[in-house]
Amino acid sequence: MTRDHIRNTGAMMTSPRCGAATRSGTACRAPAVQGKTRCRMHGGARRSGAPRGNQNARTHGEFTRDAAAERRQVRDVLEDARKLLRELS
Repeated sequence: MTRDHIRNTGAMMTSPRCGAATRSGTACRAPAVQGKTRCRMHGGARRSGAPRGNQNARTHGEFTRDAAAERRQVRDVLEDARKLLRELS
């Protein structure tokens, strides 16, 4: 078997790489899918990922604006209580 044919790999070598991290912590070296930032194995494949407007991702309501405002309010009340305790002691 002779290996005197020329490979046309220039386009693949110059294409952008996937931005995902592998299990070992190194960067994925696979080429990204055209028009995306990930390779086919890390979410660049067609129809991969959750559908747009996926309501199943937020069933508990922990990240709603109301919940965040309530957490801020509780944090402020606790800080006021701590200040009062420091003043009294």
